[in-house]
Amino acid sequence: MKEYLQIDDATLQRYQDVMAGYRLLVEAPEDCRPMIIVDTPVDRDCTWEEWLTDPLTMLRSDLDLLRSHIEIGDDQVLTVRVQFGSGLVPAAFGCRMVTGNGMPAAGRPILTCSEDMYRLKKPALDAGWFGKLDEWTEIWKENLPPGIHIQHPDIQSAFNSAHLIRGSDIFLDLHDHPEAVDALLDIVTDFMIEIIRHIKARISDDKNWFFDWGAMWKGAARISNCSMQMISPELYRRHVLPRDVRFFEAVGGGRMHYCGTSGDVIDKFLRVPLITGLDVDHEHHDFFALCERAPRHVVLIPTGHFEPGSKEIERLLAGDWPKKRNIVVVAQASSVAEGKDVLARLRNSIPY
Repeated sequence: MKEYLQIDDATLQRYQDVMAGYRLLVEAPEDCRPMIIVDTPVDRDCTWEEWLTDPLTMLRSDLDLLRSHIEIGDDQVLTVRVQFGSGLVPAAFGCRMVTGNGMPAAGRPILTCSEDMYRLKKPALDAGWFGKLDEWTEIWKENLPPGIHIQHPDIQSAFNSAHLIRGSDIFLDLHDHPEAVDALLDIVTDFMIEIIRHIKARISDDKNWFFDWGAMWKGAARISNCSMQMISPELYRRHVLPRDVRFFEAVGGGRMHYCGTSGDVIDKFLRVPLITGLDVDHEHHDFFALCERAPRHVVLIPTGHFEPGSKEIERLLAGDWPKKRNIVVVAQASSVAEGKDVLARLRNSIPY
């Protein structure tokens, strides 16, 4: 497998420069250049069952995703991720993982009443699929081609996981049994802190940076706060924010993901201490407007990518880039040839 994707020394050196560019997004936000990633379609040559039962099949599939980026010469870093879906933390607490023709997901909630939230115990670090994650990570480390890094798995966030563990009744509990929700969020946060420290120690010697979504970020982990669109900003401030803050403080900071449609909570995300990056769904929230109000130290990346001919791409190609330089632009192209053209045009359109 080490020979499956061979990268020459010149290309490996280019990626050292790419990672230096990501560091500048944080260390010199007013003097850096935007990073640009160009995605192209890649067909998986295996079934979902093969992909989820054979670690080397999954690794080979992830390595295939890197080939077009290497050819295009964009700013995607050389990273792969053991893809076990978004249910890892709920599965550790006892939720059944559902597999089929797609990514694994957490099944039905395990807590049937509010009182159960007080009785939940913190799981072992190899509970659920985390033992399998450790095994696959070691296999990947033994077979990774030189220069390839491992991204963190998808641990979501305290509230997202609590939502899956308790089910939609958690939204009533926030009003009827708020102390029970706080107890659940605390134990999930405690476990997330322990598991991310455990995972990071296995995949990286760098305590200050981590890889996620094909980019490099300051800190140690991503929080996915998708369920925040279903509660008020005030409920987020009262119940979820303290756990987000505690998690980032314990692991050394990180970035946040939000694919919700409601925009009211975004400004509260931006004020979380130790947040270093944020993405929101650009189809529902104006990326350029977000650039204007985001703090200078927060690196921004769109959720997904800007489609060819989209208003965002056309605006960038016209030279109308945000004044905020520490951003990651993700574009879409139909082929490597088109990707090279899109990348060149975007880079040439940067006015600073």
